[in-house]
Amino acid sequence: MEKQYLTVTALTKYIKYKLETDEHLKTILLRGEISNLTKHSRGHFYFSLKDEHAQIRAIMFSSATRTLNFSPKEGDKVLVTGNISLYEPQGAYSIQVFNMELDGIGALYLAYEKLKEELEKKGYFDPSRKKPIPSYPKAVGVITSPTGAAIKDILHTIERRYPLTKVHLYPALVQGETAKDSIVKQIKRANEDKFVDVLIVGRGGGSIEDLWAFNELIVAEAIYQSKIPIISAVGHETDFTIADFIADLRAPTPTAAAELATPDKQNLLESIENIAYTIKTYMKSYLNDIKIKLIHLDERLDKSNPSFKLSESKKRLNELHYNLTRNYKLSLEQLKYKVDSRHAYLKTKDLTNLIKQKQITIQTLSQQLTHQYQNKLSKENHALRVTLQALENLNPVKLMDLGYSITLKNNQKLSSIDDVTINDTIQTLLKDGHIVSKVIKKET
Repeated sequence: MEKQYLTVTALTKYIKYKLETDEHLKTILLRGEISNLTKHSRGHFYFSLKDEHAQIRAIMFSSATRTLNFSPKEGDKVLVTGNISLYEPQGAYSIQVFNMELDGIGALYLAYEKLKEELEKKGYFDPSRKKPIPSYPKAVGVITSPTGAAIKDILHTIERRYPLTKVHLYPALVQGETAKDSIVKQIKRANEDKFVDVLIVGRGGGSIEDLWAFNELIVAEAIYQSKIPIISAVGHETDFTIADFIADLRAPTPTAAAELATPDKQNLLESIENIAYTIKTYMKSYLNDIKIKLIHLDERLDKSNPSFKLSESKKRLNELHYNLTRNYKLSLEQLKYKVDSRHAYLKTKDLTNLIKQKQITIQTLSQQLTHQYQNKLSKENHALRVTLQALENLNPVKLMDLGYSITLKNNQKLSSIDDVTINDTIQTLLKDGHIVSKVIKKET
């Protein structure tokens, strides 16, 4: 029997068919460590997955790499989902990866960091949007497990610090797959009920998986949209969740949350005592001021008594009467003195001679005024005649009567032979007209 030899291509195709149609190799879940990682410019990843004893080549196309919530690097331990494929030209088989996540807790941490970064960019952590916690709440709502230690700590703390407030429990699952929906439901319910002034949302400590419900997006959205101020109290003091960053106030523990939500009755009692002392001191000072004011008002009242006012008015009237009488007498004496002085002066003078002297003085002044006026008028007439004669001498028309003329070029007076050139047109003004001529010759 003749031997049948296969081509390399035929064998490779057969192996490829076997590998890619095997039901056990169509969907492979594989754990391994990344090595020889190459990130193509088009977004594809080429790398090897290895463990202590073996390795396999792997490829992850850009359509799959875009869904990753972390950036793979050398040495990362990962969990991948894919299928086996064979590249015929090289006869090399590899795993084509559809999905990849970090092995163990690393995947949860990356998801936490990614959501935290996204919400921070949207402004969910902005301090300016956080609502103030009421100082004296009438009712405090608590969203937590009804059987956990957290609710017991909160109830005990509030009873010890501020027994006047009521505590309303909104029971919720705080761990497991459905915990996020339970927490969101109770936050919305509390906002619809409007029974409480502040909400405490939280639980006791645990692993990151235990606390994961408080890192879910829907829980973050519910806290952000709550109209009631929320205090987060998730885990222990070192535990931080997304809920802590979005809440209006973060408490390190449920007990601390109860302390932040309520005032301390001991502090309130001390404040009341201080206020009472302040009021007592103020009232004592105020009453003393009132007493002093009453004394002054009593004094003013005495002065406002009608008898007192009448007596004061009578005194004032007597003073005015005295001053008026005195001033009247003084005025009469002054007038009498002036009249007597004038009468005595007139007796010593001859009125007829006095009037004649005044008339002579007036006549003399009138004659002097007339003489000065005539002199001034004569001088002004002489000055006017001199000015008119000067103007007459400067009159160009008079000069023309004597045979003189004026020569112009372009309406400009000629004063030198250099002002014209041969063939220039000139005008000669005479007393009875003008002559237009042309320059044909110049002589000096």
